[in-house]
Amino acid sequence: MGTISARVPDELEAELETYLEDENLDRSTAVRKLLSEGLEEWRRKRALEKLAAGTVTFSKAAELAEMSVWDFAQLAKQHDITWVAGDHLDSDLEAL
Repeated sequence: MGTISARVPDELEAELETYLEDENLDRSTAVRKLLSEGLEEWRRKRALEKLAAGTVTFSKAAELAEMSVWDFAQLAKQHDITWVAGDHLDSDLEAL
């Protein structure tokens, strides 16, 4: 397991302390959890953006988001992103 060290503003550290107390976690566990959740959100946002821009197929976007195609379809629907297009339809159907 790698080690990450970062300097954070006092306000962010105070908010982290509140999070530690509310979640009853030690600092390392809390930072790992928050980092993991942040990266998960970033992967999903990036995949949705690429899908909306038409630079990846639906199945590739689901893979980038590290989600099943069914869960990613729900996420795309929640964000009102249309993914069925003629040029990607065949490859998307093959991936399913």
